[in-house]
Amino acid sequence: MTTETIEVNARNYRWMSRPVVVVCVDGCEPAYLDAAVAAGVAPYLARMMKTGANLLADCVVPSFTNPNNLSIVTGAPPAVHGICGNYFFDRELGEEVMMNDPKYLRAGTVLAAFADAGAKVAVVTAKDKLRKLLGNHMKGICFSSEKADQVTMAENGIDNVLDLVRMPVPSVYSAELSEFVFASGVKLMETRRPDLMYLSTTDYVQHKAAPGSAAANAFYAMMDRYLAQLDELGATIVLTADHGMNDKHDSEGKPNVIYLQDVLDGWYGVDKARVILPITDPYVVHHGALGSFATVYAPDEATAAQWILRIKEVQGMESVLSRAEAAKRFELPPDRIGDIVVVSERNTVIGTSASRHDLSALEVPLRSHGGVSEQRVPLICNRPVNGIASSRRLRNFDALDLALNHAQ
Repeated sequence: MTTETIEVNARNYRWMSRPVVVVCVDGCEPAYLDAAVAAGVAPYLARMMKTGANLLADCVVPSFTNPNNLSIVTGAPPAVHGICGNYFFDRELGEEVMMNDPKYLRAGTVLAAFADAGAKVAVVTAKDKLRKLLGNHMKGICFSSEKADQVTMAENGIDNVLDLVRMPVPSVYSAELSEFVFASGVKLMETRRPDLMYLSTTDYVQHKAAPGSAAANAFYAMMDRYLAQLDELGATIVLTADHGMNDKHDSEGKPNVIYLQDVLDGWYGVDKARVILPITDPYVVHHGALGSFATVYAPDEATAAQWILRIKEVQGMESVLSRAEAAKRFELPPDRIGDIVVVSERNTVIGTSASRHDLSALEVPLRSHGGVSEQRVPLICNRPVNGIASSRRLRNFDALDLALNHAQ
C-alpha cells in the first residue's frame, strides 16, 4: 500500500487504506432516505446514517445528471470540467450539440488519476450516455447496465459481465437498470476488489414515485441490501446524489409548464430567440425533456438585457440571470450557457414550444428537476468523518474528498 497523495483539479486526495465506493443515487431527494428508514425497509441505511456521517450537501445547478456526475468524479464544478448539461448551442457550428462526448471535458477525473498511479478502479453506470465521460482516460473497468451484454476487454476492461452478475440486461426504463449497477458493484468487490469504485444509477423510479410511496420504498430497500453487502466486504462507502426531485404538476396532475420558446416567439417574432433545454437526452419517456433550467440565446447583449426584465415577470420563474451572473452564481462555463439563464420555481418546469414536447408517454404526474429547488442532496458515509469545518458549504462533489481524506 502506498501513502502518496494525489492532486487533481487543485485538490489533494489521500491514497485509500481500504476499498472506497462512491455511490451517486440519481434523483435521490433526501426525503427518500428518510421515508425508507422511517418505514423500516432500509435497516443498513438507518445504521449508516446513525453511526457514520449523515450530512446534506448542495449539488451543481443545473441540477441535472451529467453536470453533477462529472462534478463528483472531478471534484470540481462545471466551470472547471466544462459539462453543464446534455445540450448547448454551439454558435460557431450554428447548431445544438449534445455534450456526452469526452472531447467536451476540460478536466481530468480523480478516477483516472488514481488509476494512473496504480490503483484498481471500476466504474458502473446505469445509462451508457455517461460511460465514456466517467471513464475518460481511465485505465480499469468501466461499463453500463444498459449495454452490459456488449462489453469487451478492449473497450470496458472486462468481459462476460452477464455471467458475473447473473442478471439479464434490464430495460432502460426500469428499477432493474439501477439494481444491475449495485449487483455489479458487489460482484466486482467480491471478485476484483477494486481500490476505488464509482456507481451511478438512473432516476427512473424517482421520476415516477414520490418519497414514501411503495415503489420508492421498494427501490431503497433493494439498494439497502447491496450497500450492506459492500459494507460487509470492508468498503468505505459515501453516498450522494446528482440532484433531488420534485412534483412539477398542479392539483389535477397536469404539468406546470412555461413554454418559453412560444412566449418569446409571441413577444418578439419567430427565430429571434433560441431556447435550449439542457435536460434533453435520448431518454425522455419519464420527463418529456421538461426541467426547471433553461438557457436563452439572444441576438446581442442589449437585447438580452431587455428580455431578462420581461421574462422575470412570467409567472413561475424563480431566477432570470445574464450569462455573467449565472456563470458566477452557479460556477458554470460562460461559453456554454447562452445569453440568459432561467430557473423556474419548485413546482414548475420550462419547455420550448408545446408542439415539440410529446408528453403522451408520461404514465404518472410529472416529477422532474433542474432548478435550485432540487439542489439539496444527501451526503452520507458508513464511517464517521473528521476534519470537516462546520462552516463549510458541503457539495456533492466533496464525496471523494470525504471518502479519501476524512473517513479513513
